Amino acid sequence: MYIDFKQKEVICKVEISASVLNIKEDDNEINAFYRLESAKIDYFHIDVMDGMFVQNNTVEMMQKYADNIKGISNVPLDVHLMVEDVKKYVDVFAPCMPNIINFHIEKTGNSCLYNEEKAKNLGEQNDTIDNKIQYVLRSDDEIIKNINYIKENECKVGIAINPETDIEEVYKYLPYIHNVLVMSVHPGKGGQKFIENTEKKVNKLKDYIKDNNLETEIEVDGGINYDTIKLVRNADIVAVGKFLIDAKDYKFTVNSLKNS
Repeated sequence: MYIDFKQKEVICKVEISASVLNIKEDDNEINAFYRLESAKIDYFHIDVMDGMFVQNNTVEMMQKYADNIKGISNVPLDVHLMVEDVKKYVDVFAPCMPNIINFHIEKTGNSCLYNEEKAKNLGEQNDTIDNKIQYVLRSDDEIIKNINYIKENECKVGIAINPETDIEEVYKYLPYIHNVLVMSVHPGKGGQKFIENTEKKVNKLKDYIKDNNLETEIEVDGGINYDTIKLVRNADIVAVGKFLIDAKDYKFTVNSLKNS
């Protein structure tokens, strides 16, 4: 945040949560963490996948990365749980003292082909709709228990929602959480294209938060680059993965994203 004295108004820039999912496990990972910190990122985004909620399993790698980051950096951790058993993985990652833990409002149903018509309505391309996992909403009781458990572990709590989940599903939980993580791609894989419907969801959520005098922040995760970040100006935080990690100059990229 800074003050433009000529215009006499406070101007807020979006915060950058750098996803480390695309950093390869080798001798240079520590160097990558240092470079990201030097680029003035606001958070390290830790994508935890259990191989059940999504096909990939990143638990071991993300635990290693989170431990390493806490050992060398004061940049806070932004943990994103893409898992079936939320409590189990809160126990794994809470000792890393993350700033926030986000868990999904959904859980898995049966595997199926993704609904092509709904995918098109979300603005997806044909190459993104094959062989998706079906999700159903968790019960209110389960969601409240997860919220309370994360708070008991002295972490802020956020709810994440998939692209096909209506934004209204989170409204009743907003007074009890700190963050809503709006997925702008399908969970489980980096490098996907930004889903166009995300812009409307973010704007609608922002209006609801303002109209109800809430302080809940909005985070957007997936497909963020110089163009798509402009579509989610109402977000407080954006998680940026492949676009940032593949950049030659982290500092230039972070600064350009914040000023897009």
